[in-house]
Amino acid sequence: MALQFAEPLNDGIFVIDTGFQRPRFDAAYLVVDQGRAAFIDTGTHFAVPRLLATLDDLGLARDAVDWVIPTHVHLDHAGGVGSLMRELPAAHMLVHPRGLRHMLDPSALWRGALAVYGEAEMARSYGSVVGVDAQRSTATHEGMVVTLGARRLRFADTPGHALHHHCVWDETSAGWFTGDTFGLSYREFDRDGRPWSLPSATPVQFDPVALRASIERLLQAQPQSVYLTHFGRVGEVPRLAAQQLETMQAMVEIGLRHRHAEARHARLREDLLALYLRSLRAHGSDFGDAEVARLLEMDVELNAQGLAVWLDRQ
Repeated sequence: MALQFAEPLNDGIFVIDTGFQRPRFDAAYLVVDQGRAAFIDTGTHFAVPRLLATLDDLGLARDAVDWVIPTHVHLDHAGGVGSLMRELPAAHMLVHPRGLRHMLDPSALWRGALAVYGEAEMARSYGSVVGVDAQRSTATHEGMVVTLGARRLRFADTPGHALHHHCVWDETSAGWFTGDTFGLSYREFDRDGRPWSLPSATPVQFDPVALRASIERLLQAQPQSVYLTHFGRVGEVPRLAAQQLETMQAMVEIGLRHRHAEARHARLREDLLALYLRSLRAHGSDFGDAEVARLLEMDVELNAQGLAVWLDRQ
């Protein structure tokens, strides 16, 4: 089976590289069971041809897709939902209740992202956002279960990265689709098959207390794997959770140390990058400082912004 943009994982799950920013940076997932399919996260508007091509590669008709499920409404996860839904006549969108209005009318979502990224980056990376028909949309709730073929998908409300974030538990694979709640783990940083991860504090709703509770809650299900949007399936879930919680505490301490500093943003960026460099060296990474700074440029910037917004809310 030749797949142009996707990689088969396990239990009917395929990870699709959406092409956002760089290879293996941003994922969408296609879950297939008994000929029925669901997309979990979609990437941006520009990713939609890759998602449709994966259906074609697998011999799945457009009307075989029952569900389109953004984990939250940040545009690297949900920017392509509206465009994708136009191509899938039987699909229904399932979204966190705090994100529903933004998916029906994405104008405020677009303006918020525009304020963070600027016009040039929005045009280059995100393209456009299309609203979803309210008749084809449902807000999820804590503990909600839907079926896909013979499998059950269960939703958990998981704030911390964003208030409009839910995670999806797949009973068949004993794994969570975690969006950004379980952080980021780029394959470039794997060493001897062992992944490295860091939390995502993207503005504007980062809450370290809530995020810690959400991560601990995900662990209660004893997952075999987590399926990250950034990027791919990872195991060693308890170790990565401990690493993220330790790193997040260090990030909070950096924020509090620079809370009233002049040039606060620059100081936050500098100390966050130093923290991640130390963590990667302990992990066994042999990347030079400049290469790490390049690969983590966006995350250092967004985590610094997220910390600053959190500090100003205190």
